[in-house]
Amino acid sequence: MYAVWLFHSVSMIKDVLEKSGKKVVLLGNEAVARGAVEAGIGVVASYPGTPSSEVPITLSAIAKKCNFFFEYSTNEKVAFETAAGAAWSGVRALTTMKHFGLNVASDSVSPVAYAGVKGGFVVMVVDDPYGWSSAQSEQDTRHYARMVKMPVIEPSNPQECLDLTKLSFDLSEEFEIPFFLRTTTKVSHSIGTVKLGKIKKPKTKGKFIKDPSRYYSLRPNLQELHKKIDAKLKNIEKKYGLKLNKIFEGKGKIGVIASGVSYEYAREIFNLLGINPPLAKLTLTYPTPENIIKKFIKDKTTVLVLEELDPIIENEVRALAKDANSKLIIHGKDFLPTYGEYNVATLMPVFEKLFKKSYGFDFAKHKKKTDLSIKGVPFRNPLFCPGCSHRSIFYAVKKVYGEKTIFAGDIGCYVLGIFEPFKMQDFVVSMGASLGISHGISRVSDQEIVVFIGDSTFFHAGMPALANLKFNDGKTPLVVIMDNSFTSMTGHQPNPGTGITAMGEIVTPISIEEVVTAMGAEVRVVNAFNQKQMTDALNELRKMDGLRVLITKGECRLVTKRKLRSRGLSFTTFYIDQEKCTKCGICTDKFSCPAIRTKKVGKETVYYIEPHFCWGCSVCLQICPHGAIKANTKAVKK
Repeated sequence: MYAVWLFHSVSMIKDVLEKSGKKVVLLGNEAVARGAVEAGIGVVASYPGTPSSEVPITLSAIAKKCNFFFEYSTNEKVAFETAAGAAWSGVRALTTMKHFGLNVASDSVSPVAYAGVKGGFVVMVVDDPYGWSSAQSEQDTRHYARMVKMPVIEPSNPQECLDLTKLSFDLSEEFEIPFFLRTTTKVSHSIGTVKLGKIKKPKTKGKFIKDPSRYYSLRPNLQELHKKIDAKLKNIEKKYGLKLNKIFEGKGKIGVIASGVSYEYAREIFNLLGINPPLAKLTLTYPTPENIIKKFIKDKTTVLVLEELDPIIENEVRALAKDANSKLIIHGKDFLPTYGEYNVATLMPVFEKLFKKSYGFDFAKHKKKTDLSIKGVPFRNPLFCPGCSHRSIFYAVKKVYGEKTIFAGDIGCYVLGIFEPFKMQDFVVSMGASLGISHGISRVSDQEIVVFIGDSTFFHAGMPALANLKFNDGKTPLVVIMDNSFTSMTGHQPNPGTGITAMGEIVTPISIEEVVTAMGAEVRVVNAFNQKQMTDALNELRKMDGLRVLITKGECRLVTKRKLRSRGLSFTTFYIDQEKCTKCGICTDKFSCPAIRTKKVGKETVYYIEPHFCWGCSVCLQICPHGAIKANTKAVKK
């Protein structure tokens, strides 16, 4: 089972573990992982969250070989605390998460920052402008840094991802404070040539030393801790503000200040326009590098500040300019959006306007042409994989509950239930919020509610909310826990119900059924691919009062496919008997299986199953009212 789960990591291991001095091509996230290994990482704890997922995927694959400890924690708060405990004991520790994961960890972040650390502690957070992987918001982590008083280092390319990860550990130990390593999607998922350094032997054993002056966060000690962390930040800016942040002398009085991926775009545009203005590259973005900003802006007439999302650096430049250069004209979010990602097309018009240069390409006109060229092309919604258990579950629930029911969504692959033909995610907020919000609705409304939550999300944030439903028992929604055995959305990482750890250790899985039963719920467990089992259980639970939970068990079909392939087997596939098919459209329009398609044969429309896309879930056979869908054979050797 471990080999099946790990197979997708094998190809990356070779490059990440190449010898010192070798140049390899890595993702930004993979480069962060290599940087952590070169830094002598001892403990890594993470909860997978795209766009940060490749960092823990890589580290979990090499943990045993490199002799450090890795775990997938139940959520980001626990991951942060695990890493903090190691760092308090003098062992270098890393935790990784997406921007929304930092919300979960936030309760513990500020107190740990105040107390400081002994071993280097790096918190890697990836923000997601444009929401490629995060539907809920375009949250900017840099606000958190200023609130919790933790320094921020921002790489702009894969080589810096490696180098600055190592440096973050060094600085964390030097100043005894945890560091944020903050990237955005384009940096994490950029690909570049990286020169590798020497791998440091990890320190994996430490000792926690009692120290009331450090770990007692009660007043008056709290105020002393506050003073100490403020002093640390001042010393970091004083010593490293000019070392980590760079000024590239250019020509003219119009300067550019950039951080992260925006720096790379600025460099690209300089080349395209044939200009060489003064450029300030900010890498240590918090504590605010006041000295370098003042030095850079003092003789400029205009500066353009480039940063994705919020105008954080821009506002700090404005504040510093009052004393350093009160006549300075500052541009940033007056020309550029506070949402989405930057790219050359977004930034070029601003550069053309400020530098009075023409690139000779009309991006707006080009966009109109491309929009026109795709006009009338049907929009393709994201789809569940062929044979996905979630499709079967949504179909059964909708059949029993109809469309007027409120369907509470949560975070996982099943968020795709928001699209047609199901339309069964009326809101999606954050992990575990489906339960809490549904509870609030049920207290003030007579509407019927069904909650969908996955197994990993249940362990992450669902258990407290379910306990709250029981504690405040009465009118409760029906809770459907969709157990597909893995944290599938982010790459099939194991969770407490999988039965295996991130390092391949076989463990006893935590039974969701036993957990919810202990909480006092009426529980039914069904096969997610068995429509009769599900509809019978749904009808039974619907008639009951109080806390009711339906656990649907159906392994992620991608994992099943890999298991079969490893044994030289293939799925049992299905076909449509043309003589019995009435073309009712249930299998395509209501069940929406991507393997079932239509084609024109003469003037007639024929329904058929594409065998390469049929992953053998058998649900189509169960829902066809005319018995037109039949099995080919049992799984056979390839």
